[in-house]
Amino acid sequence: MFTGIVEESGAVRDVTVTDEGRRLRIEGEEVTGDLERGQSISVSGVCLTVEEFGDDWFEVFLASETVAKTYLGEVEAGDPVNLERAMPADGRFDGHVVQGHVDTTAEVVAVREVGEDWEYEFAVPEGFGRYVVDKGSVTVDGISLTVADRGDDAFSVAIIPETRRVTNLSEKEPGDPVHLEVDVIAKYAERLLDDAGFEVGGAEVLGTPER
Repeated sequence: MFTGIVEESGAVRDVTVTDEGRRLRIEGEEVTGDLERGQSISVSGVCLTVEEFGDDWFEVFLASETVAKTYLGEVEAGDPVNLERAMPADGRFDGHVVQGHVDTTAEVVAVREVGEDWEYEFAVPEGFGRYVVDKGSVTVDGISLTVADRGDDAFSVAIIPETRRVTNLSEKEPGDPVHLEVDVIAKYAERLLDDAGFEVGGAEVLGTPER
């Protein structure tokens, strides 16, 4: 499990393509201090397994399913990625529950500078709007963010200078892809209501349970 508090923005150092998938060598300074083989690490919101590592790099393998469901199948050497190690059991919980299981790939719609802060707008892919609510939590490229405004087909978030500095958002422009993981609590709530006999549509409960 992760918290969505990105430790640093690393970079893809090398990409190796095989018949089974892609292997990425990623460089980073903060996260490589106490890595172990088999450890989980979030790479731009995707939970991956450390296979090899050195003083300032580590390698992960992308299976075909990961390549198909994320944009990591398109990254090349030099591309920035957000990095976060798994949360320790006795660690401080500053973000929200992030599984590293990307739900879908969204798109940057707009980037606006607002005073010293920034506002980023992202498209909401079809079928995921029900999980995005005003002032709710959402994970974008592994970053725990709060929804500032929710439209019919897009949502916006406010980004402080520190978040922009330590993440890859500083490199994102309109049209660029981002990984989107919706709040898992919303998905559990939907499943519980569905199992109880409610019909769930959008953000509203539309039916009554059968008795």
